[in-house]
Amino acid sequence: MNPRGAEHLRIGRRRVTGGHPRKALRTTAVGAVSATLIAGTALGLAPAAQAAPAPVRFVDITGDGGTVLKANVVMPANADAARAYPLIVLPTSWGLPQVEYLAQAQKLADSGYVVVSYNVRGFWQSGGEIEVAGPPDIADASKVIDWALANTPSDARHIGMAGVSYGAGISLLAAAHDKRVKAVASLSGWADLIDSIYSGRTQHSQAAALLNGAGQITGRPSAELQQIFKDFFASNLDKEPELVAWGKKRSPSTYVDQLNKNGAAILLANGWGDTIFPPNQYADFYEQLTGPKRLEYRPGDHATAEATGLFGLPNDVWTDTSRWFDHYLKGVDNGIDREQPVQLKSRSTGGYEGYPDWKSVGATRKKIALAGSTTIRANVNSGADGGIIFLSSILDQLAQLPPVASMPLLPRRYAAVWQSEKYASAQRVRGTTKLHTTLTSTKESGTLVAYLYDVGPLGLGKLVSNAPYTFHGQTPGKPFGVDLELFSTAYDVPAGHRLALVVDTVDPLYIEHNPTGAQLTFSSPAADQSYVSVPLREQ
Repeated sequence: MNPRGAEHLRIGRRRVTGGHPRKALRTTAVGAVSATLIAGTALGLAPAAQAAPAPVRFVDITGDGGTVLKANVVMPANADAARAYPLIVLPTSWGLPQVEYLAQAQKLADSGYVVVSYNVRGFWQSGGEIEVAGPPDIADASKVIDWALANTPSDARHIGMAGVSYGAGISLLAAAHDKRVKAVASLSGWADLIDSIYSGRTQHSQAAALLNGAGQITGRPSAELQQIFKDFFASNLDKEPELVAWGKKRSPSTYVDQLNKNGAAILLANGWGDTIFPPNQYADFYEQLTGPKRLEYRPGDHATAEATGLFGLPNDVWTDTSRWFDHYLKGVDNGIDREQPVQLKSRSTGGYEGYPDWKSVGATRKKIALAGSTTIRANVNSGADGGIIFLSSILDQLAQLPPVASMPLLPRRYAAVWQSEKYASAQRVRGTTKLHTTLTSTKESGTLVAYLYDVGPLGLGKLVSNAPYTFHGQTPGKPFGVDLELFSTAYDVPAGHRLALVVDTVDPLYIEHNPTGAQLTFSSPAADQSYVSVPLREQ
């Protein structure tokens, strides 16, 4: 047996040790059950060609500061220790066990990769505390690469990283800090953490609550993270600068210059309805990248577009991920570098649309004037809202059933409503809708939520997009300008329908900052007229 093979055997037989044997046994049992369920489902649903997969080895990897990271390794069947295979490292998603990627790891190994998946620190059986992609997490990724190069037949010149959600962000951050990473597939991840869960200076409360709850159940949040969540939900404005600094430190967009210098090929994929990491921040980040890059958007919520691939089923996101690595790590001439780099699938139609860059997506803009002066009262949900995290976007993804609201029934006391004329032809909304208006509040702080609806002949509106906006420190009674970008989308408005902009002050997705009795007045001065600008695909 060669030395590498002997090392593999020793690692495969390693026993779990530590100061808490009961906890170790319990977490090991949970991991084993999870592995059986996920691997069994994946292999049972995968094609017959995968009936004899390469074995999976579960290993311990020493991460930054000596923290033990639980991991698994899948290699090509009958791998030749004398050869060097391209390496792919897969950090897990938030709250998911290390077996998350087994089905995809098997497929990648079958096509000639060494694949190492690991549970990020603070979750499940791995040691440490949840750092939210902080410096220890980035250092861990490099330690995993070090381990793989020392203990598997991996090629140091051809290393890729990929992940869903939390693993996506860590992969981008690792590529910015470790020049050895040559290709990244960042799926349902973030580029700007603050713009994801605190866009418009508004807490995305459902998203943050889900992350906090999952972290508490499946991991060990650090004291810093617990304080961040406490201040976040308490709307502690004194701590806002600390929150922003904490988030920027963990945002790939902060390190875009390092990413560009290192030159990794970067694939970004996200869902239009992602309620944890909305699509806008990925598009802005994509435009700043100068190396090989690709941006993909599909219908769905957070990680739902990739989900079937985790069970070994055919999946466009994972297919493109494999093609991306095949080209940039193995040199396969599969044409992915010659395709239009921005690929979109509309929420309304089934086909993909290709564009040369993001700014070409909504090449034409149609303005809807927001004429007159309208006053609404705060603190009451008008009936227009963004829906429920995951549920609403999944219904839209699978059945084209987004949240709805009846325009005639919306109470004008609590909702401002403007509508376009009926359109004689279909309007293909593509990109980022922008709102510009003049606002006067009776209080120094407040929140508004803007919604764009597709309104049918009976006045029933289907949600196209939304976004929140919060202000602080304004002078009561003094007008000020508001510019707000709604979440990017791709949606086809049928001929004979209208577009409507609705603005109210309460939405279950967000924390609102309207004092009791507040009123908001929207006006359109002659010298600075209000409008909503809708991006449209050229007919």
